[in-house]
Amino acid sequence: MATAFEIIESQSIETGDPPRGTRVYRSIDAQDQAEAWNAVASVAPAWWDFLGTGIFLLPLNRIVIEPIDNIWAGTVHYGVEPQEGESYFAFDTGGGTQHITHAPVVAATARAGEVAPNPNSLIGVTKDGVEGVDVPVPVYHSSETHFLPDAVVTTAYKGTLFSLTGTVNLFDFKEFGAGTGLFLGAAGAKRGTGDWEVQFQFAGSPNVHDIAIGDLEPISKEGWDYLWVLAEDSVEDFFHMKRPKAAYVHRPFLRGDWSFLGIGTGTSPGSS
Repeated sequence: MATAFEIIESQSIETGDPPRGTRVYRSIDAQDQAEAWNAVASVAPAWWDFLGTGIFLLPLNRIVIEPIDNIWAGTVHYGVEPQEGESYFAFDTGGGTQHITHAPVVAATARAGEVAPNPNSLIGVTKDGVEGVDVPVPVYHSSETHFLPDAVVTTAYKGTLFSLTGTVNLFDFKEFGAGTGLFLGAAGAKRGTGDWEVQFQFAGSPNVHDIAIGDLEPISKEGWDYLWVLAEDSVEDFFHMKRPKAAYVHRPFLRGDWSFLGIGTGTSPGSS
């Protein structure tokens, strides 16, 4: 009679929404695959209390039996498997860091009877240059996981994903207004069911308007444009320092039409 036992430390959990996991068994004395399957099914729990709390249980999804070294190995999959056409969404607002050389001045203090020189919005300004400072900046990260049919994930489609990686959205795309999104790329893997699990990664940075830097004209920039300030020598109240002479906005990322990602362009679920 065929019997089965679980391999020590075989359990693994894949975090996500929803989570999934596997447990690995060995069946001995089985005459065929069907007998091995029945042996594993008789000992594998129908529900897995993977946290040990008795609150959150993963259902048995399927059992995969294959021959290994003259015995039968059984991998028991737990959790709800997403179906073709389903999608998952995630986001975080962890932000990033940027070196800036200008910001509005809200206070200046000098010795009694003296006036603090005007830095003209420059940070850490001296007669030799502008030191600036590293500050956290708002960066929005999001990901979408889509389960796409094999007929969609062609060589041409993979090439489209490659060409759009590192581009900024030319048009509004879901939660990203034009110019605010950066496509970080996609990663895909073919599942046993024949479809593809493809994860898309995005980052967002807001467009900014009417930036005030010294006595320059107000400046506007899209989220992923790069702004820097050219400073010139100046004398403020007999103090040699720097002042803004000009500001430049660079566009380091190409613009792309993200509708070719093939995952829609409207608002993501859960957005208002």
